[in-house]
Amino acid sequence: MSKVAVVTDSTCCLPVELIRDYDIHLVPLFIIHQGKSYRDGIDISPDEVYEIMRRRKDLPTTSTPSAGDFLEVYQQLSHEAESILCITLTGQQSKVFEAALVAKGKSQEMIPGTPIEVIDSRAVSGALGFVVLEAARVVRQGADLAQAADAARAMISRVNHIATLDTLYYLARTGRIGRAAAWAGSALNIKPVVEHSTAIGETKPVARPRTKVKAVECLLKLMAERVGNSKVHVIVHHAGELEEGKKLKAEIGTRFNCAELHLTEYTPGMGVHAGPGVLAISFYTE
Repeated sequence: MSKVAVVTDSTCCLPVELIRDYDIHLVPLFIIHQGKSYRDGIDISPDEVYEIMRRRKDLPTTSTPSAGDFLEVYQQLSHEAESILCITLTGQQSKVFEAALVAKGKSQEMIPGTPIEVIDSRAVSGALGFVVLEAARVVRQGADLAQAADAARAMISRVNHIATLDTLYYLARTGRIGRAAAWAGSALNIKPVVEHSTAIGETKPVARPRTKVKAVECLLKLMAERVGNSKVHVIVHHAGELEEGKKLKAEIGTRFNCAELHLTEYTPGMGVHAGPGVLAISFYTE
């Protein structure tokens, strides 16, 4: 029996091999389309979701996993681990943290012998993924629940997530536009660059270039300003733009001293709000 089981939600955008290697347990969000519910990353592929979205008709939405979904995972893991650490995407833009916390309360009666810690990462996508991965890595080294939770919390302020969108249309439609709302009326045709800040737990505007080339260069410039000559851990994400994602990954590998460099799809749980065509970078420095 392991000391700590690490749980997160399906928006973490971690590479499949890392999820498997570090035995990270995912609770999926749900994609709702034409009255049917699909588990994010299980019942419907990212490419299928982004193809639907490009039509801009009968657009899918997302639904939060219930407290019962988290409780089911907690109960299963109580037979495999002495304790459970659950780390979710930001509670400022989702009810996932709330559901995981409610499940913790219910678990105190059903599995009282299993301590559970639930953390709001205040992050999204690969930034959340890196917080989760840090916890999983220290658990692999023998950390207990308190030590793993401390490691995760320490990582929250270190992670960065920047992205360029094809349009603000989808963020505006779903109400997730946050501090970029001022751009929505007149700038739907730009290629906005946004940042998700763990300091506020929300997405905010950074720049509004008018071409994808300039937007990508803006991402790289922002990253360079924050990384400098430091060794950096990076995940590049794409929403239905595999070739562009590969190019961005290669460029980052050339420009920066990468301790690790991955390429993943932007999971539909995130992409439904950000839209197809997203290119994003999650990173932190050593």
